[in-house]
Order: sequence, then C-alpha cells, then structure tokens
Amino acid sequence: MTQFNAKSTTDDVLAGVDLSGKRFLVTGVSAGLGVETARALVAHGADVVGAARDLAKAEAATAEVREAAKAGGGSFEIVALDLASLASVRAAADKLIADGRGFDVVITNAGVMAAPFGKTADGFETQFGTNHLGHFAFVNRIASLIEDGGRLVSLASAGHHFADVDLGDPGFDRSDYDPWVAYGRSKTANILFAVEFDRRHRGRGVRAAAVHPGGIQTELSRHLDDGAIEALIEQINAAARAAGDEAFEFKSIPQGAATSVWAAAVADPAEIGGRYLEDCQVAGLANEGSGNRGVRAYALDPQNAKALWAKSEEMVGERF
Repeated sequence: MTQFNAKSTTDDVLAGVDLSGKRFLVTGVSAGLGVETARALVAHGADVVGAARDLAKAEAATAEVREAAKAGGGSFEIVALDLASLASVRAAADKLIADGRGFDVVITNAGVMAAPFGKTADGFETQFGTNHLGHFAFVNRIASLIEDGGRLVSLASAGHHFADVDLGDPGFDRSDYDPWVAYGRSKTANILFAVEFDRRHRGRGVRAAAVHPGGIQTELSRHLDDGAIEALIEQINAAARAAGDEAFEFKSIPQGAATSVWAAAVADPAEIGGRYLEDCQVAGLANEGSGNRGVRAYALDPQNAKALWAKSEEMVGERF
C-alpha cells in the first residue's frame, strides 16, 4: 500500500479510487476541512450528505462541492444540525432515520476550539457539549444507518495532549475555566468515543477511528487573536525541539483533510479500528518527551472510554 505522509493531500490519497455507490455523512460543511472533505469524496463519485448549523453559510461555502459532484458523478445535499442543541441533534437524526438510506461512513468533522466560557442550549460547557456530546447523541441515534462493514471517523486533535476528560467536573463548576484545557478535554473525548464505539460495533464490521488533521489555518481559530496563535506555536515548537522533532508547520486544507479521507475510504479498517491517526498513518503512543506527536495513553484507555460513555449517556439523558 502507498505510504502517505504529512504532505499528502486529499487528491493524493484518493488517486485512482472510485467511490461510486458509496454514501458518506460529513458534519461541519460550512468551512475549511468539512468542505474539502466533501469535495474530495464527491469528486470520486460518492454521495455525500453534509450537516451544518448555518444552512445559508453552508450553501455558499459548498458551491465548489456541487461543481465537483457534477464533474465526478457524485451527489451532495445538506441537512441542518446544531451540535450545541440536543433538540437540533435529535431532529436531524430523526430526519435521517425517516429517510432510511444507509451510510458507508460517518465523519464527525464539526467543532469549536478554545472558545470563551459559555454553555450550550442544554447547559453543557460549550466545547465539551458541542465537540463531544452533540456528536455522541447524533451518531448513536443514527448508528443503525451505518452499514455493516462501515466506518466512523471522529475528528480529534493533538489538542488532546492538553487534558484528559474530567468526568467529575465536565462543566468547570468546581474549577477555573481554561479554554485550552476545555478544548483538550473535548478532543480526548472524541478519541475515547471512537474507542468505545469501535468496541461496541466491530462485531458487525463497523470500525471507528479518531483523526488528528494537523495544524491548519481555518475558521476553527476564530476565537484566538494572532498573539495567542503565535504563543501556542512557540509552545509546540519548544516541545518539538526537546523531543528532537521538526518544527511545527501549518498544513494546507487539502493536506489537513487527507487523513480523514484516508481513514474513511483507503485505510485497512482492521488496522485503524479503535486507533488514533495522524499524517495518514496510525499514530504511536506519546511519552512525556514526544512533543505533540502521537496519542496519550489516557485517550485510548478502554476503561476511560467506557466511563465517558456512561457519563455522556447520563448527561444527554439517553441510553445507547
């Protein structure tokens, strides 16, 4: 199999791949990685359902996706989904269940990063509620639509290095809010969700993996001023120097979406199931000196994953 890397793009990864007859669901198609992920898939013949909070914004942002679908023989449609509202999550899931068509792959791409303290419509801390709980409820509600042998690709981040989940205080009720700690918790949750979803569904051939797309300049950083981004990069580079790694480089959006597309359509499901992926490869375990590369052991811990699942069910008020 071709060995892809940090520089590989979506077009590199999908070269020669025909996705005709395959159906994908991608959340967060109003900007950045979500748009590029959808574009690459429809360009190779796939049928893609995109989900977005702001339908007008998504329609404008995905004009190129519709053009690629026409040229590539795929199709594209959008459904409304606000991950910060369980009512919206349930309405979107109900609509897809009523439609009844299955999906070969679900890619949970949407998210927020380093947001100031706030709460979702249901009273959850914004980042944990949007990045994790919204997707947790949505994916579990449509799990029956994922075809046997299908896949779930959960977008996480090297940001999971900032913090493990805190199941005793998920809403920062007893601790001071830190936007990066909150982001880290939510991204660790995205990985743990993939681990437990994979365990629960692998019996029917459905495999789940978590993906770190890399550092990309997208709308995700809208809550940060320039100084905050520069300070973060310097912190990452200091860790990289200590670990003997190369300095941080931003990826282009096609490079950033490549690992999602690789996991969704190219990688061996048996190799990626229950794992964390970066640069179109399965990542190794991180140690204290490994900078921001690799995956922290707590994010792959099966007991941690089960505990998060139980807490998440309690928080959203549903058992799956």
